[in-house]
Amino acid sequence: MVAEPSPIVAKVLTEALPYIQTFQGKTMVVKYGGNAMAEEHLKHSFASDIALLKLIGINPIIVHGGGPQISKMLSKLEIHSEFVDGNRVTDSETMAVVEMVLGGQVNKEIVSLINRYGGKAIGLTGKDGNLLMAKKATFTNASGKRTDKTIDLGQVGEITQVQTRVLTSLAESNFIPVVAPIAIGEDGLSYNVNADTAASKIAEFLNASKLILLTNVRGILDSSGETIKEIDKKEASRLIASKVINEGMIPKVRGALEAIEAGVGSVQIIDGSEQHALLLELFTDDGIGSQLT
Repeated sequence: MVAEPSPIVAKVLTEALPYIQTFQGKTMVVKYGGNAMAEEHLKHSFASDIALLKLIGINPIIVHGGGPQISKMLSKLEIHSEFVDGNRVTDSETMAVVEMVLGGQVNKEIVSLINRYGGKAIGLTGKDGNLLMAKKATFTNASGKRTDKTIDLGQVGEITQVQTRVLTSLAESNFIPVVAPIAIGEDGLSYNVNADTAASKIAEFLNASKLILLTNVRGILDSSGETIKEIDKKEASRLIASKVINEGMIPKVRGALEAIEAGVGSVQIIDGSEQHALLLELFTDDGIGSQLT
């Protein structure tokens, strides 16, 4: 005997149809990181979601992090790590580990998993085809203002140019680009770029319809710990200055606001620890997480 579909399933499918029609043919940049990269069932959930998006005619571009994996390798090699405003201070020794872990281990694992679910993923670093060009980053303090004091973060980069043709050519050939945020400078050096910032810049240069940042929390939280469903630049700046938005959330929010100002349709910060978070955000009326406007 075949069980009848539940009303909940029917409701979700009905909700999804207009969103599928709206997003068909559109480009979405997804920053993949946090718990979604650490737990096996969430890795599989993410990979199957990305394969499905491509199958129904959406063009996802993945930009991944890998901070915990880098930290683990640095610890194993007895190399000390230091962070400033969510950015890892990166000397040449650390940079070599970053390239090895992000460009090799992490990137290839993501590509392999998406391909297992029927996608055609292809892995890149920002150095491939000069995809991500960068200059040495200048330090930004927690208030969001540039500081006169010079703080050397080493080989931490600010993206100056994205060679979008590399990504659009792959998307048009039915591939799913998976990008490790390692950029190349005019000086020939490799630069470590915060994955949230890299995803925001790629979305900006592509004029993407949507940027989605997967994180370890429900979204942007207010001082009482409640999720802020929608937030604008003025309020976000106030929360950064008052340290309600802090640490690793700072580059996420800054990058998201810059992307919005540059013409990206919308930016969502969502909880990657929820199974099928991408589908819930894209194809349900309520969505999840925080939207920046």
